[in-house]
Amino acid sequence: MGKAAIPDEVKKKVLNIVERFNKEVINYPACYYIARFRGRYLYLDRSDYGIVGPICRLEWTGEMDDWDFAIYRYSDERYDPEEWLSLERSTWTGL
Repeated sequence: MGKAAIPDEVKKKVLNIVERFNKEVINYPACYYIARFRGRYLYLDRSDYGIVGPICRLEWTGEMDDWDFAIYRYSDERYDPEEWLSLERSTWTGL
């Protein structure tokens, strides 16, 4: 059996977090992040001056602070859970 879809209450929290990040961190109307949902996945895209492109995909694991992560690889045009950036672990609450 497949994993459960992201609950509506979690979607609302995510949308609020992304909106707050766009306003408080980026604070530039021409550039911002966009969250979209499909089943158990949260896709995070970025709009730069009207050009929208994929950034990453997060998979719902049942916990708000424990998502599976896959970065979008433009070279392969796919999400890759094995590709990692050299960044320290971050949480949604850190945004």
